[in-house]
Amino acid sequence: MDGQSTPAFRRRFAVTNTLGNHDQSLEPMSDHINEVQLEPEVKTEGEFQTKFKKKTIIKGTLWFALITVATIAFIFIYNNTGNTIDALKRIQPKYIALCAVMLFVDLMLGGWRNHIFARKLKPGLSQWVSFKANVANMFMGAVTPAHGGAGPAQIYIYMSNGLSFLDAFAIALINMGATLIFMPISALFAIFMIDAQLDSGLIPNLLKYGFSFFFLFLIGFLLAFWKPIVMGKGIKKLAAFLGKMIPKRKEQFAAWGQRMFDNIAKYQKICSVLLKQHPFLFPLAILITILLYFNKYCMQYVILLGLGLHPDIIQVISIQILIQFMIYFAPSPGGSGFAEVSISVLFSKIVPPAIVPIFTLLQRSFLLFFPAIIGAFVVINRLRKHAAEN
Repeated sequence: MDGQSTPAFRRRFAVTNTLGNHDQSLEPMSDHINEVQLEPEVKTEGEFQTKFKKKTIIKGTLWFALITVATIAFIFIYNNTGNTIDALKRIQPKYIALCAVMLFVDLMLGGWRNHIFARKLKPGLSQWVSFKANVANMFMGAVTPAHGGAGPAQIYIYMSNGLSFLDAFAIALINMGATLIFMPISALFAIFMIDAQLDSGLIPNLLKYGFSFFFLFLIGFLLAFWKPIVMGKGIKKLAAFLGKMIPKRKEQFAAWGQRMFDNIAKYQKICSVLLKQHPFLFPLAILITILLYFNKYCMQYVILLGLGLHPDIIQVISIQILIQFMIYFAPSPGGSGFAEVSISVLFSKIVPPAIVPIFTLLQRSFLLFFPAIIGAFVVINRLRKHAAEN
């Protein structure tokens, strides 16, 4: 598959083996693929850039900062015992330095989870590109509701480095599948381990919210991969229903439904070819996903050690699993508000009140704020370069 996007409105391509030898066609899959008529929503980096409007980024960043600062300030006030300053003095630099190392590992694992696929679709692609795509994902996920801008940001960085939209989307789709499989299973484990602590009315509701969305997205992912026609027809029916509800946009909904119907089959074919040629890649993606999140979970334990506490590590990991699970589809930018409140409520059972605000700030900083800052530089620099080139 050609790694470069073309400006043509419509083009034809024969799916060829980009997974090693560009000249070798995928004969075993030829009966299923042959030629596919492409008319993707986005064909060039320039067209994709229009999805990253300056106002949207600034507005999302402001909302994220406002909600986060307000929530953390409330937590500081609510837990003010007069000992917060003393708690700050207890911070042990060696553990904070270890957290910095774990943050680096986190970013590298996130990049590698994408790169194992990207290097097959575009041999010779630098791992640095996947690193940048990962941090761009984290930045836009932080400043858009329900992490809605995360995937597009990752795709944008890959497209700017020669991958086609469909290739970049396939990488995001497969890794989304790995996350959809891993996180509910880990959440069930965590609930089993600390069920007695889930007595707050807020937490059970957030868990129900999380399981509902993960279930819906997992079903959608499985249908799109194994039953693309069924999924496509379902979307067309949804589009028709929305058209009846909003007659003024009937044609727009119909066009959207048809486009989704066509593209789901194309994405499925790309993913199917990639995974059949390299069947070990998806299990490897799941393994990297497990290591990625386990590193995130253990980071919370190291932060607590740095604050002079020695809680049970299984308890800490279980609580952090639930927090990550509950805020994954949170409607606020980066899960702001939801994350801080969840941390305060759940960790207050094992962390003294004076330390809860500081722990919350450090936890969010290492898991999101620092990676998002790095990602912001990547996205902004790429947008500036693209503007200069044009």
